Amino acid sequence: MRPFELTLTQAAAALGAGELSPLELTSSLLERIDAVEEHLGAYVTVASEAARGSAARAEHDIAAGRYHGPLHGIPFGLKDLIDVAGMPTTASSRVRAAHVAQADSTVATRLFEAGAVLLGKTQTHEFAYGLTTPQTRNAWDPGRVAGGSSGGSAVAVAAGAATFALGTDTGGSIRVPAALNGVVGLKPTYGLISRHGVIPLSWSLDHVGPLTRTVQDAALVLSALTGHDPADPASLPTAPRDYPLPRDGDLKGLRIGVPVNYYFDRVSPEVEAAVRSALAQMSDLGAELVDVEIPMAQYVQATHWGLMVPEATAYHEQTLRSVPELYAPDVRVLLEAGELVSAGDYLRAQRARTLMRQAWAEMLDRVDVIAAPTVPMTAAKTGQEVVEWPDGTTESVSDAYVRLSAPANITGVPALTLPVGRDHAGLPIGMQLMGPPMGEAVVLRAGHAYEAARNHRGAPVPVAA
Repeated sequence: MRPFELTLTQAAAALGAGELSPLELTSSLLERIDAVEEHLGAYVTVASEAARGSAARAEHDIAAGRYHGPLHGIPFGLKDLIDVAGMPTTASSRVRAAHVAQADSTVATRLFEAGAVLLGKTQTHEFAYGLTTPQTRNAWDPGRVAGGSSGGSAVAVAAGAATFALGTDTGGSIRVPAALNGVVGLKPTYGLISRHGVIPLSWSLDHVGPLTRTVQDAALVLSALTGHDPADPASLPTAPRDYPLPRDGDLKGLRIGVPVNYYFDRVSPEVEAAVRSALAQMSDLGAELVDVEIPMAQYVQATHWGLMVPEATAYHEQTLRSVPELYAPDVRVLLEAGELVSAGDYLRAQRARTLMRQAWAEMLDRVDVIAAPTVPMTAAKTGQEVVEWPDGTTESVSDAYVRLSAPANITGVPALTLPVGRDHAGLPIGMQLMGPPMGEAVVLRAGHAYEAARNHRGAPVPVAA
């Protein structure tokens, strides 16, 4: 097995045992990037020289007995909304073409303190305001969308061009591309991971989280990122710092809520079949499946858009007026639409969110996790704008992808997506597990048990070089 093919957990074990050096691992990842980047377009910037320097320092520290933990010497990608001092943070937009960050974001600082090696910045849908990341191609099929907005991070991880990566999630932007590219993505509890030094899309909905090839890998990255940060007003005062996972796959005593409404409405038959098959396997592992009704489902889209659109426009107000021509047309029209949202509409969305959070808390008192499809369909063809459902209704591709992800952003609950199969075209299908606030341990446990039962090894996609 070549070093770039190792999962984070495997690479950390090899580095800790002295069977592999950080420089060997980083060089393998950089060679993989060179081989596949032209086909995938996952990166905005690749910092080859700096990565090799960081890997050499990690190698020296480990040899000297200064081992910082499982991320020490592990190469990663960072979504290009996240600041690293001295590097551009472009948000994949012409608006910020000349920007250079003056300081590290909190998450970058924590990863550097853990000894991780930055490979480069990954592509995002412009300012994270979209669900396709058009400049990046799906790791499984270059004629399909990568998903967004963290498309570059998901594709890099899926293709073995990063051992792990960070993304952001405002309405599914970690989970959607993770599902479409067959990797693991975790949107944590709102406020669990600091967003200081991260370009916002919507302050009250934004989350930062990891994309990895296994659930165990996600737990390792999460452990390095949590902790209160006074620089982020939403940062939670206390949080666990470790998320150990059991070795066995026993789910006895776990109550899994299976939605009877909303999450299986307007979903492709192959996606539904794969998710229900995964649920049957989890039942075989000892979990109890419990039917649940998703509360206030008819208000999800209005509440999500009522919060996100005006908040995004408020952040971009100055540049939208001074350089509107620098925005991509799809992003510009959304930002302009935000100027038409009244204060009353925004306040009504805030009130609806409060009611929705309360209703979800009551639902999650009866079950431990909610299991559902991550997205209603697999990766759409590039350029496809509309999907038609069997009942004759139509929906834009972006609306379809955000529909099943938005509730976890509105309510702030943790949501983990992991691969549970493929469709007839060989494209990945994802299932998300959602738990109570600060319930990362339970969703990771459930996902890890399912993954272990499937004997999922987290191998990268065999992209043609």
